[in-house]
Amino acid sequence: MQFKNIIGHDTIKSHFVNTVKNNRISHAQLILGPKGVGKLSLVISYAQYISCKNKNNNDSCGECSSCKKYQKLIHPDLHFVYPVVKTKKLKKPVSDDFIKEWREYVLSSNYHKLSNWLEHIGTENLQGSIYAHESQEIIKKLNLKTFESEYKVMIIWMPEKMNISASNKLLKMIEEPPPKTLFLLVSENHELIINTIRSRTQLIKISKISNTELENGLKKEFDLHEDELKNIVRLSNGNYMKAIEIISENENNKFNFEIFVELMRYSFAAKVIEITQWVDKISSMGREKQKFFLLYTLRMVRENFVLSLLPDNQNQLVYLNNEELAFSKKFSSFINKNNISHITNELESAHRHIERNAYDKLVFLDLSLKIIKLLRIKG
Repeated sequence: MQFKNIIGHDTIKSHFVNTVKNNRISHAQLILGPKGVGKLSLVISYAQYISCKNKNNNDSCGECSSCKKYQKLIHPDLHFVYPVVKTKKLKKPVSDDFIKEWREYVLSSNYHKLSNWLEHIGTENLQGSIYAHESQEIIKKLNLKTFESEYKVMIIWMPEKMNISASNKLLKMIEEPPPKTLFLLVSENHELIINTIRSRTQLIKISKISNTELENGLKKEFDLHEDELKNIVRLSNGNYMKAIEIISENENNKFNFEIFVELMRYSFAAKVIEITQWVDKISSMGREKQKFFLLYTLRMVRENFVLSLLPDNQNQLVYLNNEELAFSKKFSSFINKNNISHITNELESAHRHIERNAYDKLVFLDLSLKIIKLLRIKG
């Protein structure tokens, strides 16, 4: 991968290049940023630049033997750790058990997220994790000498998914790393990483893609009307993957909107039989999809609250597509200052319970019955 293929982030790209030029590469770096901005691809491009045999001033050459191996993710000094799942055949899975699928997934796009990765390996109904036995693989790999490059590079994607045992073993490696070893941790939520690891890494924050950079990037790939393009950029809020989802009319978002509307209509009308049928439908989904539905509902509720407060500023302050906005213009009057915090708390609580593998039918039935009451609270 090369920097030139990733939209925006010129300051971060320059920073990475300068650490190499000035021989100031920190051995442990935590790259933190929101979803959909290309963090993983930036980090792989950085590693490729470090190993490139014919670097230029701003990027790797893309032509040397090292770059060609990096572009296939098969360089012998490049190692990956990422969330995996237990299966009937794999009771103690490690990242290398899924390396073929990982290379396919990473190389399919410059933008990545956990739910897409789990879907790619056919386990979207399970929650990915980095288990304790993964740390033994890390130690074994990094104690080897480098094969071709000056550095051994260990890229850990989503380190917040590490369990405590794995985190503590990784900490020892970061504290006393083998010579010429580089740890690059790519995270969306650093607060879930143990403090001792965070304190021993150099924090590099990746911001959202600017509207101008995102607009220019989308123009190169899609033939969109100017007004449509600007609306997509506004709705995606610096998230390239969100922009692609909007353009593609992502089926998951369509489905989330449909079942959100069903839930709110049934709840407002207190149609208990329909609600139980709705609970059966959402309980047939995998847990990852259930969690994303709850996050989608949280966003919709918050956007409706803003719309109810500032209906005249909907174009500037409300991030809804046309279909969502058409529904919300009527529904937003039922979301007010007296129930917004209660509804939000119930949705966040349901998300936590689903994440902890609670019985999903009970969670969603309880949530639905509470929403019936909360929608009747007047502002």
